[in-house]
Amino acid sequence: MGRIALLGCGFVADLYLRSLRAMSGIEVAAVYDRDAARLDRFCAHWGLPKAGSLTGFLETLPEGTLVLNLTNPSAHYELNRACLDAGHHVYSEKPLAMEIDDAKALHTLARDKGLMLASAPCSVLGEAAQTLGHALRHDIAGTPRVIYAELDDGFVPQAAYRKWLSETGAPWPYDDEFRVGCTLEHAGYYLGWLIAWFGTVRTVVAASAETVPDKTGAGPMAPDLSVATLFFETGPVARLTCSIVAPHDHSIRIVGDKGVLSCDAAWDNAAKVRFAKRMTLRRRLMEHPFPRRVKLSGPPHPKVKRWGAAAMNFMLGPAEMLDALSTKRPSRLSADFALHMTEVTLAIQNAGESTGAQAMTTCCDPMEPMPWAR
Repeated sequence: MGRIALLGCGFVADLYLRSLRAMSGIEVAAVYDRDAARLDRFCAHWGLPKAGSLTGFLETLPEGTLVLNLTNPSAHYELNRACLDAGHHVYSEKPLAMEIDDAKALHTLARDKGLMLASAPCSVLGEAAQTLGHALRHDIAGTPRVIYAELDDGFVPQAAYRKWLSETGAPWPYDDEFRVGCTLEHAGYYLGWLIAWFGTVRTVVAASAETVPDKTGAGPMAPDLSVATLFFETGPVARLTCSIVAPHDHSIRIVGDKGVLSCDAAWDNAAKVRFAKRMTLRRRLMEHPFPRRVKLSGPPHPKVKRWGAAAMNFMLGPAEMLDALSTKRPSRLSADFALHMTEVTLAIQNAGESTGAQAMTTCCDPMEPMPWAR
């Protein structure tokens, strides 16, 4: 039986608990949130044990517990460090930290203590990402040359976000979301896939900007648009766009020598993966107008029904770490993976108008595929 503990029970915590219901062999040891009323409501709804203080939470967790840090991003570094100092493995919501030096300090601390440290999102372990990885390894599209990835969420500043509530009534933290920014919140959904397939990003050339001023909440606000070109050590070049301004588009296209692999929904583990073969018709070069679907032969992971904008199993990451602990193997969601994804994300977020090319200082090997995706 794997054991987790939840630190923070705001909006995203309900998504983890909905996902936990689809999994087996994982129990919740304790939950803590500094908002006592919120903690009571959450634990009563899900039938979970609660801790009365952060100190009590950290001191009473059994050895081998994996702490899920689901707090606001500004608290991630401090609380991730506290959990590691207390001897607990950590799975942190994104980002690992708001500053790269802090993220590197966490990486060093986890290594020195022999603890696991990972960062969301875990959709890289989902069926759609693993299917695309399978297609790349089996040369379906030929050598990948260019990748276009979009994470545009529509004109969110005009959305009815004050009415967005989680299953237990926690409001979507719009004030914090606007201050943290869509790049830190969302880039990992495709960046994690790309790093898993291709490994280290050598250079980031990016720009970011706040295009819609006067958002709700206390400033300063983060960029609401970023566009990055990523140069991978293994060869491919990717363009990644994040915004809460442009019309909704969560598509990815991988252009290879033989044609184009594509997927239309980053936040749906079961999204269809398609391949359009390149062809010449009457002297015209084109991709096949009716792409074929790429499928895996074996059964994948447990699925979670759509709730709100996502159809993702948020527990895939913690489950992977717990399995790695029980089988004494390295986790696919390694500290190196978390740190590199954090550095690249921060480079994009903080690029502004004139930063130019940025050489990355961290590295990461491509990820071992899931057994059912080989």
